[in-house]
Amino acid sequence: MEINKKVLLLAIYKEDKMSFKEVILMLENTKVFTIKEGKKLLKELKRDNFLSENGLTLKGEMMAKEIEKEFKI
Repeated sequence: MEINKKVLLLAIYKEDKMSFKEVILMLENTKVFTIKEGKKLLKELKRDNFLSENGLTLKGEMMAKEIEKEFKI
């Protein structure tokens, strides 16, 4: 999984009170990626069943936890 997808998935996991759009805007403000790139990554995460319309799927939550461990190292 590419780094920007990992960052987006982890941000969605950490900021569970925020909408997907709010998370994308937050990451765009910190210059991680553009809104257009964020929307593309969001679609890819949904397509890969990491996200549903309501938030993280079980698969997405498990992957986010693994990414969190990876980034702590």
